Amino acid sequence: MTTPAVDWVAIARHPRFQELHQRKSRFLWGLMAFSVIYYFLLPIGAVYWVDLFRKQVWGPVNVGLLFALSEFVVAWGIAFIYSRHASRRFDAMAREIAHAAQGSV
Repeated sequence: MTTPAVDWVAIARHPRFQELHQRKSRFLWGLMAFSVIYYFLLPIGAVYWVDLFRKQVWGPVNVGLLFALSEFVVAWGIAFIYSRHASRRFDAMAREIAHAAQGSV
């Protein structure tokens, strides 16, 4: 059984694909901007808010260490937000485009 060839150029030109690409890019740029800003708050905070970052929270744990560890939580949070958003919006659009492309072959 031979599968029909997919016309990738036609899919790339499809208005729904263009919309999907535009929405996904806008969403990803927003997430990336947030993550970069959050990432650079650690070194900026360590330089400009030294007293705050040295403040002891519990034993040897200080605010700076907690902020550094929060970067992992933020990274996992961003991954969760993206996967949830993609499964609710982007995947449905992609299925619709794939179905339309199969119908045109």
